[in-house]
Amino acid sequence: MASISSENRKNLMLFSGRGFPALAEEIGAVLGVEPTPMDAYDFASGEIFIRYRESVRGSDAFVVQSMVAPINDWLMECLIMVDALKRGSTKRITVVLPFYPYARQDKKHRGREPISARLVADLLKTAGANRILTVDLHTAQIQGFFDGPVDHLFAMNTLADHIDAKYAGRPITVVAPDSGRVRVAERWTDRLGGCPLAFIHKTRDPMKPNQIVANRVVGEVEGRVCLIVDDMIDTGGTIVGAADILFNEGAADVVVAATHAVLSDPACDRLDASRISEIVVTNTLPLPGDKKVDKITQLSIAPLLARAIREVFDDGSVTTLFGGLS
Repeated sequence: MASISSENRKNLMLFSGRGFPALAEEIGAVLGVEPTPMDAYDFASGEIFIRYRESVRGSDAFVVQSMVAPINDWLMECLIMVDALKRGSTKRITVVLPFYPYARQDKKHRGREPISARLVADLLKTAGANRILTVDLHTAQIQGFFDGPVDHLFAMNTLADHIDAKYAGRPITVVAPDSGRVRVAERWTDRLGGCPLAFIHKTRDPMKPNQIVANRVVGEVEGRVCLIVDDMIDTGGTIVGAADILFNEGAADVVVAATHAVLSDPACDRLDASRISEIVVTNTLPLPGDKKVDKITQLSIAPLLARAIREVFDDGSVTTLFGGLS
């Protein structure tokens, strides 16, 4: 991608939270724009202080914050960054959330429960955000929670290019780990040339978070490379449980492609001990040393985010990045 011209560069300003600054720097390198320097530190009480070292007046501001643990700290920092930009008289503020926080709390399962994904959208709007740019939301309906434009990016092409290159010539079946991911899996089958689709029928106890029971597989998997696709890997229970049942049904190999590597304990131990041969993820979230498992392949999401930022800055169409997919 060509760098932004010097005439426009002064108007596009990139800002990085402390959640995962390496990703913002990588995005900036693609755009030809360095993240704007700022003072950011925590008081003894835990309160966060932000001050930008350069004028932001009239700029088109893009705030990049990765919601890695501790998510609440980085969410609060993001809100304070946006507020500082609004009070600094920026022209427009786009919050770039590679991983949208609280995305799994998008509806009420029982009475007296919050819809936290909506609350996050309200907080961003109140702070002063004009637009949100995010990758592979847990459910598409979250786009409607924000009172303003939401650019929903898809990591499928980034992940599928790797799968195409490494597993070309082998019979592949795309597998949805549950019925809720079937629509996503169907897009994958189209992207991989119309390969078969299967899904895992499972039950989940709403009273026990992160615990699932896989029942059976529906679809053609015997003797095939089974590609499990999902938006995230958290504790790894869903993925490992799905892999076990696929091998029991005669799968020749199991590969996983997921956008967000949350990898809460005991995910790394589970994945490392599993029969899964490769887990392909993006760097919407960092992989610290204690989460690096040999079978995990991490791909960069920075080029996709940079292209989307460029389209927003130029008032172009983000949808064209995906051939009209929405």
